[in-house]
Amino acid sequence: MKEYKKEYPLDLSRTKVEGVEDAFNLSDLVERQKYFKAKIGKEIKDLKEYFDNNSFIAYWLGKKNSGKGTYSKLMMEIFGKDRIGHISVGDVVRDAHAAMEDGAKKKEIIEFLKANYRGYISIDDAINALLGRDTKTLLPTEFILALVKKEIDAMPKKTLFIDGFPRELDQVSYSLYLRDLINHRDDQDIFIAIDIPESIIDERMKYRAVCPQCHTPRNIKLFTTEKVGYDKEKNEYYLICDNPECKNVRMGAKEGDNLGIETIRERLELDDKLIAKVFSLHGVPKVLLRNSIPIKKAKELVDDYEITPEYYYEGKDDKIETKERPFTVKDDEGAEAYSLLAPPVIVSLVRQLHKILIKKD
Repeated sequence: MKEYKKEYPLDLSRTKVEGVEDAFNLSDLVERQKYFKAKIGKEIKDLKEYFDNNSFIAYWLGKKNSGKGTYSKLMMEIFGKDRIGHISVGDVVRDAHAAMEDGAKKKEIIEFLKANYRGYISIDDAINALLGRDTKTLLPTEFILALVKKEIDAMPKKTLFIDGFPRELDQVSYSLYLRDLINHRDDQDIFIAIDIPESIIDERMKYRAVCPQCHTPRNIKLFTTEKVGYDKEKNEYYLICDNPECKNVRMGAKEGDNLGIETIRERLELDDKLIAKVFSLHGVPKVLLRNSIPIKKAKELVDDYEITPEYYYEGKDDKIETKERPFTVKDDEGAEAYSLLAPPVIVSLVRQLHKILIKKD
């Protein structure tokens, strides 16, 4: 077991609530709202009152495909987009790169950088690194932070979930002072780590399917579509995009996805080191979320409908039937485990945030 996990008992993942017997369809928005009210209604009420006059900055720490974007969207769903903001540092950098093709936007960014960037290389050199013209110069953290500050300055006061920073070990110290560096406000900062078995990431990558037209991602094993087809030549099932504008186009895998996590092995190992380093820090509140539950503890901790289903298919041609069973994996300690859907992970997140932020507890 990773050392930092010892301070965060498995019971933090408990979502069973005495007296709540209903089974909720967690893929349905209305049903999810009922689910959250039943499981964490008091905590949501308290936090909404907290957000009336306060906000915080949260840093996601998690491996690729660990669900950071999904969890941020669910927090927006619960508390509202007027209270919760999500900043993907990768998207901020990519948007800045794209903006350099637009004269007015480029001028706006450069003017902002002149007023806010402080670093060891010039703005021109940093922009050349951003555009890939200078492959020897790494994009400096100070430059990235200036772009993030620009993104935050364009937002009204919100609680922010930041995805993609820190990304390197030497950026951890920057994240401790990001509140001050961006002159945003005197918010509480919180690190949120996602503990997810590598076997789940592997399955998410290997069985991912993407629409060639609208680029919507699905997973033939874990996130199916309404329509499924069968390829006789390859003797395999495939997903058909649900978007009516795509006119039943066949979804397919991205090149290299069949290799799974080995293509991102170095990144996964670095992410592990990042989480361990952050969790060794003192003075900053931390949250640990578990994406899986040991099978032997599942009945005690979670309800059956909170377990991720694995989809499989029977039949051919127009008689294909989609069936499901619990998705089981080996966790990183080698124990048989169930993967959890996103809403029960959010239940754990809200409870831990409530404990940190609501002083009357």
